[in-house]
Amino acid sequence: MSAASTIHLSLPQWDGGSRKIRFIYLVNTTSFRLTECPNKSLVVPLYLGADLLSNTDIRKENHPRYHARFAKKGLATKIHFSSAFRFHGLTVPTSSNSLWFYSIQGLFRVAFELYSKHEQLGVLENFQDVWKSQINDSPLNTSYNLSVQLDSKVSSSMAEMCDTQSKDKLISNPQRSHVGEELVVVYERDTDTSADHDYCFFPKESLQSEHNQLLSTVRQKLHSLDDKLYSKSQDHTEQLETVLLLLESIDRYMHRTLEEKDVTETVLMLLKAKDWGSVYSNPLLNSIGCWLGQQFHAANSTISQKVEGFKVQHIERISDLPPAEELASELFPEAMQTLLLHWMGLSEESSMEKRHSEYPILLLILEFVNHNLITGVAHVLYSSLISK
Repeated sequence: MSAASTIHLSLPQWDGGSRKIRFIYLVNTTSFRLTECPNKSLVVPLYLGADLLSNTDIRKENHPRYHARFAKKGLATKIHFSSAFRFHGLTVPTSSNSLWFYSIQGLFRVAFELYSKHEQLGVLENFQDVWKSQINDSPLNTSYNLSVQLDSKVSSSMAEMCDTQSKDKLISNPQRSHVGEELVVVYERDTDTSADHDYCFFPKESLQSEHNQLLSTVRQKLHSLDDKLYSKSQDHTEQLETVLLLLESIDRYMHRTLEEKDVTETVLMLLKAKDWGSVYSNPLLNSIGCWLGQQFHAANSTISQKVEGFKVQHIERISDLPPAEELASELFPEAMQTLLLHWMGLSEESSMEKRHSEYPILLLILEFVNHNLITGVAHVLYSSLISK
């Protein structure tokens, strides 16, 4: 099928005062609508990413990265339209003719991450019914190729945007057919030689500009540091060791030779550089705790395999297991034990007798938090806890 004439479309728009959000309805993996479908359960409303991120702290050149992050979670998608479609009010790269769209779940996530409280309230009031109706939607694909427009009629905005010649071609276009009252417009993707646009496009010039800006900022920081080091009015003796370690790590990072021991030394030096405040309200500790928890959680499947293998080997003597310390060392990561040992005050300086007496408690904690029960005590306690 040959390519159809260029058709100009205007996306429907929700007007929320200071924020206007354009949208489409996804019908299936190849089709879309601009008008509401009588049976709303058959379509998925998608909201234009450029409108969602406009007037936020996210710079335009960073929009593609932000969209891609949401796409990984199934909350956004990059739609590649047939080159026959052109969109009024949008500049689109002709080479891909693509736009980013968000699901209603993605819209809410963006609103609560980036919008003011007043705008969040507006989103809640206007979109909560849509959110409820789409609550069971599956995550979006990372991209779609749409070549079919399904609408009950050609939108008036489309007709207004087409010149007389385009209208004549649209009316006489043999690739349009009516099925009942449904208008089906089918276009194949093809190559278009008209000028490219820059919407949701990350041109080389922009990348180069961002690189130069970052490079300039880094150089300014280094010059400022150099000035401080040579300043006679300030004494940096106590900080020089930390500064040197940081610079060495930066140098290794730049040359791709940074290793675990380098990161360990640098992080520990920074952590000991000052008193970071109360443990009850400490963003640093929160971040470290979050990172550790994610690392430990990611290791769960590996730990489960080790535990299952251990159970198979000791099935005949499950009531005669090795000491708690030996079990913990064999089945659980050393970092988990180190964290708990120091947390419980059982560091290497502690007496062996105290460590030996409290290690069964440490083992129980490891069994529970890793959801891998080994000892009889753990099974009994777990059964007792979940029954309440």
